[in-house]
Amino acid sequence: MKTVYVLGDSISMHYGPYLQQALAGVMGYARKEGDEEANLNLDIPVGANGGDSRSVLAFVKAKVAAGGFAADFLAVNCGLHDIKRNPTSGSYQIPLADYEANLSELVKVVAPLHEQLIWITTTPCDENVHNQRSSTFHRYAADCQAYNAAANRIMAAAGVPIIDLYTFTTNLGPDLFCDHVHFTETIRTQHAAYIAGWFAAHLRHT
Repeated sequence: MKTVYVLGDSISMHYGPYLQQALAGVMGYARKEGDEEANLNLDIPVGANGGDSRSVLAFVKAKVAAGGFAADFLAVNCGLHDIKRNPTSGSYQIPLADYEANLSELVKVVAPLHEQLIWITTTPCDENVHNQRSSTFHRYAADCQAYNAAANRIMAAAGVPIIDLYTFTTNLGPDLFCDHVHFTETIRTQHAAYIAGWFAAHLRHT
C-alpha cells in the first residue's frame, strides 16, 4: 500500500484526522508530528504546523538529509503564513519573490527523491473578520490569490500535480469558517473527502 506524507499548516492539521480515515484501506497516512504543541497557538507555527515556505523548505531539507520521508507521496502546502502582513508597515512575512524562490527550491530538493511531490493550494481567508480580530498581523484575499497563482505556475512548469483545495473551498458556499481563517468541522470533513478522492483517482491513473 502506498503512503502519503502531509506537510502543511493548521488547515492540514484540522482535516488530517478525517483524511486519515478517508484513506483507510486505500493509502497509508503520515504527517509532521507535534499536534499538542502546535495547537497551543495556531498562529505561531511549531510542531505539526509546517508554517511558511521558508520553514517548510528547511524541514524538507532536514528530512532529506536524515534519509527522507519513507512515503510514496509528499503532499505539501504553505502560503497562509507567508502572506501575513505587518499592520503598520504592510510588509509580508515572506515576500512573493521569496515565496517563489522557496517553492522552486522545494521542487529541486524533492525531485531526486522516491516521493512524488503533490502541491495543495492555499485555502481562502475571511479578511474582514480576520483583520478585525488580529492586531499582530493581517491577511488579504488578494494576496492569497496572488501567492496561489505563483505556486500553481511553478508547480505546473515542473510537472507537479496540484490539488486545488482553494477553488474547491470557494465553491462550498457561505458559513465556511469557525473563526478568521480556520474551518468548521463540516468543511474539514469535506476537505478530507476531496483530497482522498483526488488521491484515489491519481492512483488509478499511475
